[in-house]
This record gives sequence, structure tokens and C-alpha cells, in this order.
Amino acid sequence: MLIFEWIAGVLVVAVLLAGVARRLGAPFPAFLAIGGVALTFVPQVPRPGLDPDLALALFLAPVLLDAAYDTSLRDLKRNWMPVAGLVVGAVGVTTVAVALVARWLVPDMPLAAGIVLGAIVAPPDAVAALSVLAHVRLPHRLVTILKGESLFNDASSLLIYRLALGAVATGSFSVAEVAPTFLIGVVGGLVAGPVLAMLYVRLMRRVTDPPSAVVLQFVATFGLWIAAERVEVSGVLTVVSFGLTVSRLSPQTMPAHLRVTSNTVWETAVFVLNVLAFVVIGLQIGPILEGLSPAERSHYALVAAAVFGTTVVVRLAWVLGARAAARLWHRLAGPARSRLFWPAPIGLRSGTTVAWCGMRGVVTIALALALPGDFPHRDLVVLTAFCVVLGTLVIQGLTLRPLLAWFSLGDDDPVGIEIGRARAAAYRAARDSLADDRSPHAEALRREFDAVLREAEAHDEGLAPASLPADGLRRRAVEAARAVILDLRERDEIGDDAYLRLEEELDWAELSATPREEVSP
Repeated sequence: MLIFEWIAGVLVVAVLLAGVARRLGAPFPAFLAIGGVALTFVPQVPRPGLDPDLALALFLAPVLLDAAYDTSLRDLKRNWMPVAGLVVGAVGVTTVAVALVARWLVPDMPLAAGIVLGAIVAPPDAVAALSVLAHVRLPHRLVTILKGESLFNDASSLLIYRLALGAVATGSFSVAEVAPTFLIGVVGGLVAGPVLAMLYVRLMRRVTDPPSAVVLQFVATFGLWIAAERVEVSGVLTVVSFGLTVSRLSPQTMPAHLRVTSNTVWETAVFVLNVLAFVVIGLQIGPILEGLSPAERSHYALVAAAVFGTTVVVRLAWVLGARAAARLWHRLAGPARSRLFWPAPIGLRSGTTVAWCGMRGVVTIALALALPGDFPHRDLVVLTAFCVVLGTLVIQGLTLRPLLAWFSLGDDDPVGIEIGRARAAAYRAARDSLADDRSPHAEALRREFDAVLREAEAHDEGLAPASLPADGLRRRAVEAARAVILDLRERDEIGDDAYLRLEEELDWAELSATPREEVSP
């Protein structure tokens, strides 16, 4: 009962922190990290254990699937080179650099253990950066690069993490022995994900009940991760490729009411999982600090600070170095031929922004929590990982928005332009579908669509407005109807059963109108 009370209290505090983060335009995970530190000093706080194997499935699988579902595959393909550079190059160089720094400061730490530490702190969590970018208009290409990096760098770091854990356990490492396993893990994940996604979409066509559909979505996500780990293929690549495929196939088969419900539930679930991840690792810090002498605490702090500095410096060097290499390649190969292999290089301010968006988050926490209890220097690794997460979220996260304001990076809003053009095409198809219907209702709808299409034709870019002419009237009518049924219930002229049915009908009528926060194209 005590643990349940603590969880309820923590979630309430997390909601309050989320509100503060939104008002300040700061990354919500930064406040979670600070809250995790605060829990360390709370007396008599319960310290529940967590199975290491459960940590990755619980915290990574849903977060990755949710991110994959919302990723634009087209934009990802257009920026595959910078994304691949961050996913493979930046992660690999960061891992090696952190391992060398750790070995230098802790000479008795095995090299494989240092590589594990490097793999844990190497992957940035772009979710934290995007929570800031939501308040500032940033070039769409940079957002695409950050999203793509957050999807696939987990795979590269987790593969290194697994291989290094095996080397720690066996005391040896052979490229010839691990190469086949590595290739099978990568290829197997990329093949299994889409195949299972096609089967999943076919099966889910028969599920129309929202609670059942949402439960099956989570069961499929966790089951997919567990099955991939059991057959020793990459769970990250399996889940990500599964999510990318489902996002392309499900719109034709999933009813709108299921989509609205599942989107809300998944957003809430990812929020709760982020909270729990920071709470669980925060609860582990207290016992670690209590068991250290003052000299050991100073040494641990030195290691954590050095690793934090290494992750920041290496990312800056890699991103700006890759930008310089891209500029040189374009100069030598020429614009036409160079773009076949490498997209146009980003500017210096854009490169610095991408480099500064290297905040660590739930992925680093999940990997640290998944370490076995007998891992060499486990306490040092867990504490260092948490300090890197805390340092990057607080220092980089809280300074990112002022940095973006200083850079004044512009954006021609390509997504908004695509939305406006696609909306015009969709409205035109909707109007044409009523061509054979001469009823008064069809005529009224045709007049609405004609008014919108005339506005789109008069626009320089051919963009349709964000709302139909009668949407405001629809919302006003729904509000009046809602007030009437509320009054009828208050006067006991209708019961709660009738009221709830009518409320649901009015909710769907309100959702059929565009949101109040209309954005002019």
C-alpha cells in the first residue's frame, strides 16, 4: 500500500512539473531528473527493485514504437546520411572516448566495462530536445535528423552494450565470433519487424472495441520486444521497423474512433513510463551514495563530470566535423553529383543546434537499470549515467531555447505548405464525391467545400484554410446543445444514462469541427 501511495504522489508531482515545463518552454525530462535527485534525500522513501531484463522491455519498447509511428519515412530517407553519421559514427566515437576516459580515471575497470558505460551514455534522447523545439520554430530538416537519430541510435548503442556485456561475462572478445551474431541481429530485426507488422494489421482489422484494441497494441509491443530478444535479434530495430510499417498500413484499416483513443492512451503511457524511469533510477542513487566514503564520493563525482564533458565535447566535434566534411565533398564533387550520396550540408548555426540537442534521457536510464547486480563497478556506472542524464538535461536542455532564439534560425514551414496543399486536394475530392447527390444536405456541403476551394485557388501557394466555413457555427451550436442537456440533467428531466449517451454524440460532433487553435496557412 505504501508503494502505491508513493506512485500516486509521484505522478501528481510529475503532472505539476509538466505544467511548469510547458510554461517555461523547457524540456520536461529535465524537471524529472531534478525530481529524481530530490527523491534521493527523502527519508523513508520505498526502494522497490526492478528486474534488469524487465527494464529494457518496460521503458524502451513503448517509447520506441510511439516515436517510430510518428516518424516520416520519406523525410528520413532524404536525410539518411546525417542520420546514419549520428547513429553509427557519433555513437561509436562517444562509446570509445568514454571507455578510454573511464579506464584512465579507474585503472582497474575492465575495458569491456568501460565500453558498456560508453554505450549507456552515448545515445541522446531527442524527445527531450523536441519538447523544447515544440515551443520554437526550427527548420524541419533539423527536426527530422533529431527524430531519426533518436530512433536508430538506440539500436547501435544497445548492440554495443550487449556485445560488451558478453565480453565482461566471458572475459574475452572475438570479432570473428560476434560478427555473425551482430549481422543476424541487425538483418533479423529489419526483416522481422515489417513482416510481423503486416500480420498484425491484418489481425487487428477485426478488433473494433477501443479498450481491446489498446490492450492488444501494448501486448504486441511488449511481446515483439521479448520475442526478438529470445531469438537474439535486435529488439530496437524490430520494434522500430514494426512501428514504421504499421504507421503506413494502419490508416486504411483502423477506424477513426480507435485512432483517437489509442493516440491519447499512448501519449499518457509514454508520459508515465518516463516518470517511472527517472523515479526508479533516482531511488537507486541514495543507497549508492550512502555506501561511499567522502573520498569515494569525490572520485565518483570526478568520473561523472569527466564522462559528462566527454559526451558533450565528442558530439560537438563529430557534428561540426561531419558538417565540414560534407561541405568539402560538395565543393569537390559538385552540387549535382554530390547530392546523390550526401544531402546539402547544414549551416554552422544549424550544426551547433544539432550538436547541443544531445540530451540523454530514458534510454540511458533503461540501459543503466538493466545492468546485472554483479557487473564490475556497477554503482559507479549507474551513478555516472544518471549524472550525465542530469547534466545534459539541465545544462543543455535549459539553455537550448535561449540558444535557438539567439541563432534566429528560420523555417519556410514545408510541413505547413504540404498540409495546406493536401487539404485542398482532400476537400476537392470530398466535394466531387457529392456530385451525383442533389439533396439539400449535399448542396449545403458542396457550398462549404466550394468556398474553401475558392480561397485555396486565390492563395499564392494553393493552400486551403485550416477550417471549413461552418466549423465555428458547429462549435457554437454544440456548446448550446451541451448547455441544454446539462440543464436537463440538473433538473432531473433526464438521467445520467441518457445524458452520457448524448454527451458522447456531442463530443463526436465537436471533434468533427477543426480545433479552435486554427493556424492560418
